[in-house]
This record gives sequence, structure tokens and C-alpha cells, in this order.
Amino acid sequence: MIKADIVIDFPKWKTKIKNPNLYFKRKIKKLSFINFFNKKNFHFTLLLTNKKVIKKLNKKFRKKNKETDVLSFPLKSHINKNYKGDIAICYEIINTRSKNTNFSIELDKIWVHGLLHLLGYNHIKLKDYKLMLKREQDILKRIN
Repeated sequence: MIKADIVIDFPKWKTKIKNPNLYFKRKIKKLSFINFFNKKNFHFTLLLTNKKVIKKLNKKFRKKNKETDVLSFPLKSHINKNYKGDIAICYEIINTRSKNTNFSIELDKIWVHGLLHLLGYNHIKLKDYKLMLKREQDILKRIN
């Protein structure tokens, strides 16, 4: 079973998603029907935050003094192999991007991208980018 702990430290998230815990519970439940996630058992934390916090995290952990849409912090631990790590998502960036589409579509793209980073995917090389993008698109088709 896949589970996420949802932490909301910026109240505006609830203006777009009335019940974030239920929203993500429903989306994550759909993951279990995707072959890639079949019989996987893990959990992660999802922080729904703002520009100020994500900029601080980006500066502290990546030495980049700017906002970003999503940060992933994979955890490689022998103590708790089922805990994959943390994802932080910036409200303002998602909200701005959603002006041309839909807030939940943009949000889904970002948290799925972050989750794939927790699971070991990256986009440093072009072939890795293509693989990650294909996996993202497959997942998004099935959870929406």
C-alpha cells in the first residue's frame, strides 16, 4: 500500500483543494492499479507550502537562492526502507501555471514528478529525461 502524509503550511492551498488529505488519498489509491506500482509498499511526506519556504529549502539543500515548483528529498535508509522521503510543492508557482490549464492538473504533474524522484528517477541525461517523462505521462493518464 502506498500512503502519503500531507502537511499544509500555507492556507491558500485549501482555496484550491478543499480537502487535500482526501484529494491525495484518492489519487494515490489509483496508483495501486498501475503495474509499475503493483504490490509496492511505501510512504512519503508531501509538504504543500509557499514561495518563501520553498526558496529557503532550495537554498539550504541545493545552494540555489530561488523559488522552484517542487523539491524532492529521497531518503535512503536501512532503518525504514518503506519511507521514501519528502516532497515540497510551491503553491504560487502551481497557481500561476494553472491559469492556462487547471490547478489540479498542474498539481498532479508536479507531485508525480516529485514522487518519481523519490523512487530514483532523474532527468540529468536526455535518455533519463525521456524515461521519466514517459513514466509521468503514463501515471497521469491513469490517475486523472
